[in-house]
Amino acid sequence: MLYQLKNEKLTVTIEDKGAQLRSVKSADGTEYLWQGDEKTWAAQAPNLFPHIARLTTGRYTLEGKTYEMKSHGFAKDTVFAAEQENDAHILFTIKADASTLAQYPYQFTFGVDYRLEGGKLLITYVVENKDAKTMYFGVGGHPGFNVPLERGLDFEDYYLEFDCEKAALLVGMSEDCYVQGENVKFPLEEGKKLALQHSCFDHDAIILTQMCRAVTLKSDKNGRAVKLCYPDMEYLGIWHRPFTEAPYVCIEPWTSLPARKDIVEDFSTQPTLLSLEAGKRYSNTYSIEIF
Repeated sequence: MLYQLKNEKLTVTIEDKGAQLRSVKSADGTEYLWQGDEKTWAAQAPNLFPHIARLTTGRYTLEGKTYEMKSHGFAKDTVFAAEQENDAHILFTIKADASTLAQYPYQFTFGVDYRLEGGKLLITYVVENKDAKTMYFGVGGHPGFNVPLERGLDFEDYYLEFDCEKAALLVGMSEDCYVQGENVKFPLEEGKKLALQHSCFDHDAIILTQMCRAVTLKSDKNGRAVKLCYPDMEYLGIWHRPFTEAPYVCIEPWTSLPARKDIVEDFSTQPTLLSLEAGKRYSNTYSIEIF
């Protein structure tokens, strides 16, 4: 089922399956969100929980037991319950059930809260530990945006510009997309710009840490732009399907990283996962602003 939020600047459509964004349109009807295709990427903006990206052999362990889970977790494939308060706010939630317990042994509530404020969409992830033991998890966004945003322009006319000059680090990754090796300095033009080229993603996602916590997708040839702010996300993935000329880019704020190469992770010791004590609540907000 589809739900809509609307104000004088934005019209946002969200599906209850995965609580996934399906459309982000400006007042003049311009679509900013990637609409998906089977050739390059069928999704649009998955919400990632309780793990980010790949697990070695699709498995992890916890308290001596082994569990299986797909890449990016199960939230993206789960139908959420929706509680709509008004045209500018909606909350989607899922709770533990037999399906989730088979792959993630916790009683929990996971919520995705959307709120419009002018030309900005605030997305808040809320995790509540309903269990009697500490819960380990990662959470993050995976929105894709159309590139170009204007007819007559090309992918290469765009760049990502961070809000500050900061020596970001590129997370060391293996060829098959697991954490491996040392982080290295990631060069940015003028200390803050990444020019977009399809070849940027020949080695899959660019994953940064210690980066500036706001970035804008823009072109010097027109005024349309998308800005993401992610003040409490430690990592940023930048991606489109490798070896394609896909007309989109994903800008992905994450709290944690994929599994390490050749290690079937124990969730209680995987280095970047968050921990949440029994009965506690966690929230983390990022925003998408349209210009």
